[in-house]
Amino acid sequence: MKLDGNARKIIFEDAHTHSHWLEEKVDDAVLREAFDLAKIGPTSANCSPMRITFVKSPEAKEKLKQCLQEGNIEKTMKAPATAIIAMDMEFYEKLPKLFPQADARSWFAGNQKSIEETAFRNSSLQGAYFIVAARAMGLDCGPMSGFDRNKCDELFFKGTPVKSNFLCNLGHGDKSKLYPRNPRLAFDEACKVL
Repeated sequence: MKLDGNARKIIFEDAHTHSHWLEEKVDDAVLREAFDLAKIGPTSANCSPMRITFVKSPEAKEKLKQCLQEGNIEKTMKAPATAIIAMDMEFYEKLPKLFPQADARSWFAGNQKSIEETAFRNSSLQGAYFIVAARAMGLDCGPMSGFDRNKCDELFFKGTPVKSNFLCNLGHGDKSKLYPRNPRLAFDEACKVL
């Protein structure tokens, strides 16, 4: 079934990356619903390595501030919520539950290269699903990678197998401060049909 034009406009055509935010809180129930939509998206062997820490409180925001590059501080501090999209480097321990039709855990245990590639690729995919899901829930998003991952991991994930991937500010964006959409590549510039 094809989405109607309005749904496509909300999720893709009218959606922009936001840097300026209205003073409207983001309800935890909306974050939960966005995650519940995003988790349905496919990952290899249903490995589902994405973990999200939602930073909302002033104390957590101050902690995150220490990790941000200068150009990302103001927009992140003013965002009602920031999702630390992270990856569980021991995702394979959950594969007996998530992929019971095969011994998928054995494909990864002890294979660090495969663990790292799979965790990064699939948490990135899931992070993109989360952005689409958040937009479907009426939120605006400001994904970014301008932060110190090592410091973020130390402050938020110390003593765990979780590592940060990217950040995504969430809230209701100030549309009056958007820049015009930057150009995108045309189909023939980016794609081939063989």
